[in-house]
Amino acid sequence: MARLACFDLDNTLIDRDGAFLAWARWWVGRAGLDGGAVEWLVAQDNGGFTPRAELFERFQERFGVVISVDEYDREHPAFTWVEPSVLEGLGSLRAAGWRVVVVTNGGVVQQSRKLAHTGIADVVDHCCISEAVGVRKPDARIFEVAAKEVGASLDDGWMVGDHPAYDVAGGINAGLRTIRVGSHHSVDVPQADHQVESVVEAFAIILAARPGLG
Repeated sequence: MARLACFDLDNTLIDRDGAFLAWARWWVGRAGLDGGAVEWLVAQDNGGFTPRAELFERFQERFGVVISVDEYDREHPAFTWVEPSVLEGLGSLRAAGWRVVVVTNGGVVQQSRKLAHTGIADVVDHCCISEAVGVRKPDARIFEVAAKEVGASLDDGWMVGDHPAYDVAGGINAGLRTIRVGSHHSVDVPQADHQVESVVEAFAIILAARPGLG
């Protein structure tokens, strides 16, 4: 059975925080507000972990302007981008026989639009979005769903992501080896098998790994 390589999307395959900043600058400029509104949005965003309805309700209270969650979900993906080396790395894994799946927590509308806009959806075998499957990382079941979708085994598989409490913990719960990308989260446990600064480094680690060995 094929081996599985799972990747988180936001701040792993793409610079989600950079895209949020670009969206915030665009939206605030369109609304005729000053740069303080951009700084406020970025500070309160918490890397995307602040619920959008809560964030935008507080924004309205502070600045008196309404941001629609539905419009945000449609607009924000257009500000995402992916480095060519990331697309090439995903392709190299598939060429080597790996089943490559994006496993992301989030809503279907926004995450699917990001995957389509960046072209990531075209170079992986499957995209597993938590809202669509009804289970979120770090629950091992989302990885079981991903593996089943592509006919792969969790044995000797990998999970690559930026967040220890979701990506690394989820991978461990599913019996996968893990690679943490970056170190911008204050949570430092659990520990991944490897830590890298860029997801590009993770591709080489996975390609070089022998079955049963990290």
